[in-house]
Amino acid sequence: MAPLSPRKLDPGWSSEEVHFWHDGWTMRPWTFPVSLDPGSAEPLFRQIARGIAADITRGRLRPGAVLPGSRTLAQTLGVHRNTVLVAYDELEAEGWLSSAERSTRVSAALPPRPRGVAAPRGELGYDIPARPAWRPFAPDPARRGVLHFGAGLPDLRLAPADELARAYRAAARAGGRAALGYSDPRGDVHLRRALAALLRETRGLACDEDQLLVTAGSQGAIDLVARRLLGPGDAVAVEDPGYPPAWDALASTGAELLPIGVDSDGLRVDALEALAARRAVRLLYLTPHHQFPTTVTLSTARRLQLLDVARARRIAVLEDDYDFEFHYDGRPVLPLAAADMGAVIYVGTLSKILAPGLRLGWVAGPRPLVEALAAQRMRADRHGSPALERAVAALIEDGLLSRHARKMRRIYEARRNALAEALWAELGGAAELTVPAGGMSLWVSFPEGVDTEVAARAAPRHGVGFYPGARFSFRGGEPRAARLGFASLDEGELREATRRLCAALRSRPDIQRGRTTL
Repeated sequence: MAPLSPRKLDPGWSSEEVHFWHDGWTMRPWTFPVSLDPGSAEPLFRQIARGIAADITRGRLRPGAVLPGSRTLAQTLGVHRNTVLVAYDELEAEGWLSSAERSTRVSAALPPRPRGVAAPRGELGYDIPARPAWRPFAPDPARRGVLHFGAGLPDLRLAPADELARAYRAAARAGGRAALGYSDPRGDVHLRRALAALLRETRGLACDEDQLLVTAGSQGAIDLVARRLLGPGDAVAVEDPGYPPAWDALASTGAELLPIGVDSDGLRVDALEALAARRAVRLLYLTPHHQFPTTVTLSTARRLQLLDVARARRIAVLEDDYDFEFHYDGRPVLPLAAADMGAVIYVGTLSKILAPGLRLGWVAGPRPLVEALAAQRMRADRHGSPALERAVAALIEDGLLSRHARKMRRIYEARRNALAEALWAELGGAAELTVPAGGMSLWVSFPEGVDTEVAARAAPRHGVGFYPGARFSFRGGEPRAARLGFASLDEGELREATRRLCAALRSRPDIQRGRTTL
């Protein structure tokens, strides 16, 4: 961004009232504090010079930054203008500052450190307790011309932005001061009431608004539950492969995460039962509807077995139902929480229906748990956005959310089929995939010799991006698998992305040498 001149902002502003940086500008008048001690034997001009030099050293003032004019700084500090001028002259003589017409700037040619100021210590002056370091899991930076499958994001081009904007304006006007002030840490009561009705009608949960807490997305819900229920040394069972951001939130409490395998019927409940027989398991985190990342649905027999084990061993079950709305074949399977809200803590999100940027999710559970979570939230971010929550409540009550979900369900089903057909057309029998009954992604396994982790790093050169299976493995396994999201790309984009993906896979040297056929 090119710096703007004061004249373009306001003809009445002087050059001292606009603060220019090398990468933009910030408005004056902000105070420019420098600590002064009038009782010190050190002259005030030297204290000013030392304070400015220290600010340059620690990065508060950067090369090219404009300092306040001598009159402005003198007025701010309550000293004579000549005192500031002498301080500026000394800093300029030492090479810290440079003067130009009507401005004094931090020089681009700086000495290694200011005189009289100790060399900076390490980046942190304290220790950070050790925690398991999970590999960051975040969307790859978008590149122009690159089609990214993602891990299951919605198509934001189809989000009801206009309807949401109108609802937000109406909520802000109708709510008045209440929409802009502090709110209930459990979330706006209108949204909780609308969500409770939604969960009763579509997911079979027996809950009301007092059993719900609105959170900053499902990730915020998982983090809140983890901080309230877990402590150092607690055993937490997780699916493997699974969802790394949830692992990170759970492990941040000092809990010990223990992986449980997943097969074509979902979580291996027999392995969980064997683990619980050896040691006390405090909590189980799982995604039973469309398992992340493999998309399999936990079978009915295992659901019953899981609830029996949880009750007998007093294991809290944290159920993450992140994309319940998008089930295409047969009837949706009801959540575990529909059978037992005493043992199951139910987490959901509106990110997949509306947009992740709204950061709206929820926790449903017994009232004592919700009250404890509300108290925990008061110690952190206190509450969410009352106006936004009221607006989304209006979308639910007006039926717009359900209509939008039905529309997106038809679109995503067609995209699921288009991706599966494109993969079969490009790869034939060289890749193994089962078209899932629901969800927003496919889990694809490739032949021996295909390292999808290596291929993913090379894929952007072919104009495509995807998540390799190793990103979801607890110990870095699954080198031949990939999770390919289909919801965020239209059918033409999916076909082209598949072509580029296969080109990236076939460009691998081990495949070219004939070890593997794709």
